[in-house]
Amino acid sequence: MTPRRARAPGARAAPGAAATPREAGWRMPAEWEPHAATWLAWPHEPGDWPGKFDAVPWVVADVARHLQEGERIRMIVRGRSDRARAAAALSRSGVSLRRVDFVTAATNRSWTRDFLPLGLVRRRGGRRELAVVKWRFNGWARYPNHAADDAAGRRIARRPGVPAFFPEVAGRRVVLEGGAIDVDGEGTLLATEQCLLTGAQARNRALGRAGTERVLRDYLGAEKVIWLGTGIAGDDTGGHVDDFARFVAPGRVVVAQEKNRRDPNWRPLRAARQRLARARDARGRRLEVVGLPMPRPVVFAGERLPASYANFYIGTAAVLVPTFNDPSDRVALGILAELFPGRTVVGIHASDFVLGLGTIHCSTQQEPLV
Repeated sequence: MTPRRARAPGARAAPGAAATPREAGWRMPAEWEPHAATWLAWPHEPGDWPGKFDAVPWVVADVARHLQEGERIRMIVRGRSDRARAAAALSRSGVSLRRVDFVTAATNRSWTRDFLPLGLVRRRGGRRELAVVKWRFNGWARYPNHAADDAAGRRIARRPGVPAFFPEVAGRRVVLEGGAIDVDGEGTLLATEQCLLTGAQARNRALGRAGTERVLRDYLGAEKVIWLGTGIAGDDTGGHVDDFARFVAPGRVVVAQEKNRRDPNWRPLRAARQRLARARDARGRRLEVVGLPMPRPVVFAGERLPASYANFYIGTAAVLVPTFNDPSDRVALGILAELFPGRTVVGIHASDFVLGLGTIHCSTQQEPLV
């Protein structure tokens, strides 16, 4: 099928800031910490979902409907026509437009997880403050049509009163996407060697392991990086960790499991679980590793798609989980319901959505509450 998704030591901080965000007390909070809002982008590129695009805006509207009770929705639209279409679909889907902030920006696609800035928080004077870090987005080191997405992320990062950091090493912007990492909010970060260090699409190969870990520590407060190996089949990002391994609490991580030994995911997922079982987090704890099933392979027009329950999104009031009309849907929902007893766990039908090579987590980006 035609490709669809426009998918070292030292660093420069923002002018007037401390040498690094970490030194100034900033950290990236865990996804389960309270949100002010979730950022979405209204889908507009039919080529991302050939033959199935008409279903996709309704999936995004359903995501907004379930999130609105716990946080605001910040919806990126390209202009008036997009805004009108989005408002009509959201309203018909039961979303209160009073809970939606429309933000106009040109975009290539709608995978906000990867091109928007990541939120940082710190406590000063008894109150919580917000900053953001905007990494360079290069189309997952794969697709050339990504400049509008990167520019939208830079523009949104420059909000009045919110410090913004743009990581550089040796005068070059550092590339990173939100889906390439997962954090526990206490200094531990998950990533894959394939995505950041060794794969064909490795984002900052020249930094090496030590340089990459230094940048993640300086800008996100990651005191410990737990390196996993490779990503899952069908993933065009070259190894995003959010497709198969996620923190669900401090000291606790879920990892996808493939039971079919002949499936290409069996070996890398088994290796990931073994690494996690041996790992300790930034506070020295051994991790509790919880298995999450994989759905049966989802294939469209002969292409294996990256269908995984691990691409869930932890909202303030609800956890949204992609489902695939599969017997394992209810098993995955049950496991996550036990792991998030204070939140409603909701399945979002994603059999059409995953044709875009991403699902719920890929299309959302949290803004921490301060």
